[in-house]
Order: sequence, then structure tokens, then C-alpha cells
Amino acid sequence: MEHKIATDLTGNMNYFRERLGIRKSFDLICRTTMVAGRQACFFFIDGFIKDDIMQKLMEFFYSLTPEDLPEDSGGLSRDAMPYVEVELLSGRDEIEKNILSGVLCLFIDGYDKCFAIDCRTYPMRSVSEPEKDKALRGSKDGFVETVVFNTALIRRRIRDPHLVMEMQQAGSSSKTDIVLCYMDDRADLAFVQELKSRLSNLKVDALTMNQESLVECLYRRKWLNPFPKVKYSERPDTAAASVLEGKVAILVDNSPAAVILPVSIFDITEEADDFYFPPVTGTYLRLTRLLIAVLTLTLTPTWLLLMENPQWIPGVFDFIKVEGDINIPLLYQLLLLEIGIDGLKLAAINTPNMLTTPLSVIAALVMGEFAVNSGWFNSEAMLYMAFVAIANYTQSSYELGYALKFMRMILLVLTGVFGVYGFAAGILFTVLVIGCNRTISGKSYLYPLVPFDGKQLARRIFRKRISFE
Repeated sequence: MEHKIATDLTGNMNYFRERLGIRKSFDLICRTTMVAGRQACFFFIDGFIKDDIMQKLMEFFYSLTPEDLPEDSGGLSRDAMPYVEVELLSGRDEIEKNILSGVLCLFIDGYDKCFAIDCRTYPMRSVSEPEKDKALRGSKDGFVETVVFNTALIRRRIRDPHLVMEMQQAGSSSKTDIVLCYMDDRADLAFVQELKSRLSNLKVDALTMNQESLVECLYRRKWLNPFPKVKYSERPDTAAASVLEGKVAILVDNSPAAVILPVSIFDITEEADDFYFPPVTGTYLRLTRLLIAVLTLTLTPTWLLLMENPQWIPGVFDFIKVEGDINIPLLYQLLLLEIGIDGLKLAAINTPNMLTTPLSVIAALVMGEFAVNSGWFNSEAMLYMAFVAIANYTQSSYELGYALKFMRMILLVLTGVFGVYGFAAGILFTVLVIGCNRTISGKSYLYPLVPFDGKQLARRIFRKRISFE
């Protein structure tokens, strides 16, 4: 049973001062004042409350007279409180949670309830277009780390009373705000209820990695399969479109990305540019992306297989053969380049902006011309791996790109060791890994291919024009 506060202000102040460690933390403030001749105090976190808002509230409370103060706290919050978002709280745990979330809590002597005034303002960056989810056309805004602003960006696009934003919390220490966003007339309500049940039953101390920690808690199957279970997007238009299709978007406070679920592999390969261009152009972009995804998976293993069996190469394609001496087996070269490219990616992420250009030139020279001249790599292996490295960025999902990379490396090893039988086994293994994957809702990862739905499959592959009623 939750303990409730009393009407005695001194007892309430002493409890929360001790509970919150006011004397230990400089940013936790307990500000005493007078309200209509009664003693009162504010509890708030410095940095969440703007000085001008606090000053206006103080001016209002100083202007009250004993005659203005109603007998019950409900009358004050309903008729006289000069702010929109005011809630009456009586439970100690609930009040503590609100204070630590940045809400301004006012205690007045003689009242057995606390006034929770939600006038907090989080530090945030601008809602500019995200670096990763850029589009040639369309809106240029993006999600930020404040969940309230993210819900507003979706509300701006969906002005429908069926749009539901349900708030929950997770993490016994972090108490992270989580918002379930869905259309109650289009989403699978049984799946939504299952999500809410999983969220309420989460036994986790904190969501240290924001939405990734949450997804790992929600997906209860083993994580050996590298193909992504959800779709991440930092674009409000993408999240809104997915919600309108009947999916659920999960927004996590402190994270600038929406988690969209359940999704199939066809959902993950879609991008915003597919819909911001005419149907013919959008279809071309989709087919090109699918073709390049297949090439990134099979190009280097197919080339390795042909190099091991040069008699299979048609005469018109003799130029793909390695001309120089092979000092290191091609399989080892390709695997070393796979790891080396990831090393360059990590180095680029941690390189200061002012040094990016000169270090990129040095890396290109060392990994390019000097690496070939020294005999470590053949130029043909460098060429095909360069194509694969660049082609990986045609996928907006990092997780899908790395899943294809892992499958490609397995395919390379099997091809290099067992030849054509290993190549066939690697392709079969990749198909099985994709087919055995499941969405968070437990449905097929290959829908609408498996189970087959011709109309939906055509819609996923071909960009059709918008239908008008």
C-alpha cells in the first residue's frame, strides 16, 4: 500500500529532503515561501525549470490573500492555479517520481495533496533533418531526444481522434518514459495489449541503451539471428506513415529514433524517397535497392568461386581474372578487407572533423595503391570489396547491412573451403536464416512472400499511385 502525505508541511518537507538527498545534490532544490499567509515549499530540479516561469508563479502565489485560498486543494488547482498542466498528487512514491522527472511540486501547509505543475523544459537540439535518414524530397524535420516533442511531430501529421499515445515507464532506477503510438482502429489491438503487458512486466534496472535495451527486452527469442527484428527511423513522416498502416511506433525518452514494429524484411528495405517520387521512379529505386542488396551478398563469393574455377568464366569476362601474382590466398584477402573496412568506419566515427579529410586521403593511399604494390592485396579484390562497402549504404538500416555482411563472410568461408558445394550451402543457409527469423509479433519475416499474398507483394515491390476514394 502506497503511503500518502499528511497535512503537516514540516513532516512532508523533512521526508522528501531526506528521501531525495537534498543536502547531497546541488541541483535538487527545496524553496520555501508563503502562499496566502500559509507556509509552503517548492521541490524541483534546477535546469528543468525556467527562471521566468518560476518568477511568474512566485508572483502569483505572493499576490494571494487568505480569502483567495479555498478550503480544499482541488478548488485551488481547478479555479486559481495559473498554469495549464496541474495535477493533484497524494502518494509519496508518485510525488517522488514526478520530482525526479523534473515536475515542479508545491506543498502548502494544511493541504493533504501536492500540486504537480508540469512546467519543465528539457534541454534539446533543433528538430533538424537526421544525418542518417536523409531524403531528397519531403520534410526536413527529425526526432529529438525529448519524447514530448516527438509525439507532437507525429500529431502534426495525423489529426485523427483514433491516434493513441499511451505513456508507460520502464527501469526501476531510470524510470524511462515510453510512449506507444498507434491507431486504435487499424492496429492489431491484441498485439498492442501484448506489448503493454511486456512493458509492464519488464524487470530491468535502467534502459542504458535507450530503444535498443527496450527491444532486447521485448523480443524474448534468442538473438543469434542477425537480421533486424524492428525498424528504426528518425523521420517523423516515416513513423506517421507506418502508424497509418496499422503498425505500432514506440518512442523512448532520450532517444531520437522511433521503433516501428512489427516489420518484415520488405518493410525494413523501404525508404522515404520511394514515396516522395512518382510511381515509376519510386519503383526503380526499390528494385535497384533490392538488386544491390543481392549483389552485396553474392558478388565477392561468386568472384571467389570463379577464380577457383577459371574454366567456368566465359571468354567475354576474362577481364575479371587476377592478372598479377597472388601472394596471399584470395579468401584471406577478402576477409582481411571485410575487417579492414569496418576498422576504417570506426576510425572515421571517432576522427575529429578537422582531421577527417587528411586522414581519409592517407587511408585511401595506404589501403589502395600501397597495399596493392606491396603485394598484400590484388587490385581486383580491392575493387570488388570497394563496391560492396559503398553498396552497403544503399540500405537505410545499419542492422540489415551488417546482417548481410555476416552472411557474406560465412558464404565466403564456405565457398573458399568447399567450392561450389559450399557456395550452394551458404546460399541455402542464408535463405533459412531469413526464413526462420520472426517478427516481434511472432509472424513470418518474409510476409507477404511467405505466406504468399500476391496483392501485398506487388505493393511492396512496385510503387503504386495513391488511390482516391
